[in-house]
Amino acid sequence: MYLDIYSGSATSASSPSMLSFTIRSFISKSKSKSKSNLPSRRYSLSHLIPLCSTSSPSSISPDLPTMSTSHNGSNQITPQPQPQPQPFQVAKRLEKFKTTIFTQMSLLAAQYGAINLGQGFPNFDGPEFVKEAAIEAIRDGKNQYARGYGIPDLNITIADRFRKDTGLEVDPEKEIIVTTGCTEAIAATMLGLINHGDEVIVFSPCYDSYLATLSMAGAKVKGVTLRPPEFSVPIEELKSVISKNTRAVLINTPHNPTGKVFTREELNAIASICIDNDVLVFSDEVYDKLVYDVDHISIASLPGMFERTVTMNSLGKTFSLTGWKIGWAIAPPHLSWGIKQAHSFLTFATATPLQWASVAALRAPDSYFVELKRDYMAKRAILVEGLKDVGFEVFSPSGTYFVVVDHTPFGHEDDIAFCEYLIKEVGVVAIPTSVFYLNPEEGKNLVRFAFCKDEATLRAAIERMKDKLNRK
Repeated sequence: MYLDIYSGSATSASSPSMLSFTIRSFISKSKSKSKSNLPSRRYSLSHLIPLCSTSSPSSISPDLPTMSTSHNGSNQITPQPQPQPQPFQVAKRLEKFKTTIFTQMSLLAAQYGAINLGQGFPNFDGPEFVKEAAIEAIRDGKNQYARGYGIPDLNITIADRFRKDTGLEVDPEKEIIVTTGCTEAIAATMLGLINHGDEVIVFSPCYDSYLATLSMAGAKVKGVTLRPPEFSVPIEELKSVISKNTRAVLINTPHNPTGKVFTREELNAIASICIDNDVLVFSDEVYDKLVYDVDHISIASLPGMFERTVTMNSLGKTFSLTGWKIGWAIAPPHLSWGIKQAHSFLTFATATPLQWASVAALRAPDSYFVELKRDYMAKRAILVEGLKDVGFEVFSPSGTYFVVVDHTPFGHEDDIAFCEYLIKEVGVVAIPTSVFYLNPEEGKNLVRFAFCKDEATLRAAIERMKDKLNRK
């Protein structure tokens, strides 16, 4: 039995083997060989929080001796040999990804009692009417396997919402696949439509799941970097990396971690390149309702693009229900078939009562989305203005609930060193952005804060930084 570091509750484990990792494990081998004044620090869950083992009695406490009987009948204590820890085993396609930065920062945050503005989940709950719909579905006995690609009511509701947002009519039966969160929609899309050796272009920095799922699909990744202060799409650079082997361009708008919203001009240019080169587009739009200064545009709605686009979205960000893991992919039948096949062998089906609750959520009145936007604009203002007052160079986001800042005024070696200092000495968590870049060097000056927290938490974090963070 082990203590869950996120909830503080006890959870069982199949093995008490040690989970350890290094704070710098995300940086590439070439990066890790560079000189640094920041020592690698190792953390061990087995040292920090072992509770008990679910295995045999002799393994509950391997340090304790056991009683044995000698030949003359007397009892004597015989020390038992210490079991040697087994090396972690992972397939080569995943071994470079290591433990996620979010796990590392959560451990540090818990250890030092820091305010967590790192991970992108709210510290407040989703709307009551959606939770009540889930409870009602459970009580009504809607608890068995759902249809693999979504209960009919949810598919219809997703189609209705997509039509309202984009003007596009889609077939709920043939063009929508309900998945276990958008992360599974991403994985099913990659595994269902990408062949080994296909090239996929991503915009760096990017959500870390993209690279892992592309690796599992056997894709060759090519990167195009979005650079501050505007994080504009470098169209000529995109053109230069397209080849006869390019299968798809993966976009994320609004963009994590930068908060950029792709403009209509940028999307038109991307669309033109993809049409000219017969390339697909995979579009992650989970933050589509969190836009502030501009309009969100789905690239599938542009002329000639629906037939070559997979649009992926989810419930969690819009309704503050990230733990429900309800997502979906929308694509024309010739693409949705491959996604549906992959989904069938990943999770098969998504939680039935939560699908019924999602119907209620997506049928929310427009006033819900207006209020959501207003609330997040207020939170954004608190964090952006506060970070400016602290002394950061702030790149104010047009979408998402993330803010990227330049930490270099405070004199630390890189983003990881700064984030570790921020947790230990200041008591605030941020995420180093180098872990989101294909080339970590490009992100070493930037860190990401999240404002999906209540206003009191945001203000408390700002006050800690004002009190304890000094420019150098």
